[in-house]
Amino acid sequence: MNRTVAAVDCGTNTIRLLIATRDGDGTFTELTREQRFVGLGQGVDATGAFDDAAVVRTFAACEEYAAIIAENRVDQVRFVATSATRDAANRAEFLSGVALRLGVTPEVISGDEEAILSFRGALSGLGNVRGPVLVIDSGGGSTELVRGLTDGTITEAVSLDIGSRRIRERYLLSDPPTEAQVHAARKEVRKLLGATGIDFDEVRTAVAVAGTITTMSALVQGLPVYERSRVHLSRLRRDNIADLTGRLLSSTAAEIEAMGPVQPERAKVLAAGALLVNEIAQRIGPAELTVSESDILDGIALGLLSS
Repeated sequence: MNRTVAAVDCGTNTIRLLIATRDGDGTFTELTREQRFVGLGQGVDATGAFDDAAVVRTFAACEEYAAIIAENRVDQVRFVATSATRDAANRAEFLSGVALRLGVTPEVISGDEEAILSFRGALSGLGNVRGPVLVIDSGGGSTELVRGLTDGTITEAVSLDIGSRRIRERYLLSDPPTEAQVHAARKEVRKLLGATGIDFDEVRTAVAVAGTITTMSALVQGLPVYERSRVHLSRLRRDNIADLTGRLLSSTAAEIEAMGPVQPERAKVLAAGALLVNEIAQRIGPAELTVSESDILDGIALGLLSS
């Protein structure tokens, strides 16, 4: 008997939906995948609370998703909230609003669980690769680094309290940022990465997921419009990443938006996210990062389908 499930990932920048089913023979089939850039984490790093306008935008997306879920006759829904919601003091009102609109109790997961779900989701879309594998999930409020084996065994998992929006709002205050601002951001990122304890040199396959790296891949490839099939499993060399990061950090948000398929709100935080991804890329053993569209959403859906 087929089961249909819906996974919702509510992050600092985006809220995303994946509806999938598993057939009797075990085949995983994606029915729909949606994304809305709502900026839920806007200002949370500075104020410790959700901005009212950001909550309204997120509720509107939830209402859209509720209609899509109903159309697909979903059997089970899991709503997962991550970094911004972990940090917001007024999250109770937000969570009750989500429950009202989607009819499901939302979960605020820890950074450790976020890392595990990201690793499993990324691994599901890779095929045969060499281990150890490092999965890099660079979000708006936090960044998960997970090292493990190709059989799904996780050996190290670290959640860093830093991401594209947090870097942008703490350090990169000008448009474009000044050299001093970039230096301060890079110094903080290097300090955090140096304290992870992860042996980056032993990594044989490095996989990056989430909106920063997928957008960077689209820009490196020169795509006029975003094509998921072209981005998924594309590879970015360290020099590609470094060159693009330099361009982004020296450009205004408007100039970044004009470079290619970059949403206006993504353009505001992309340079900050690229700075973080570049610092990680320069530490790993492999000369390339594999870019994956399979991520925490897939990890959530697979968990529902296997339960």
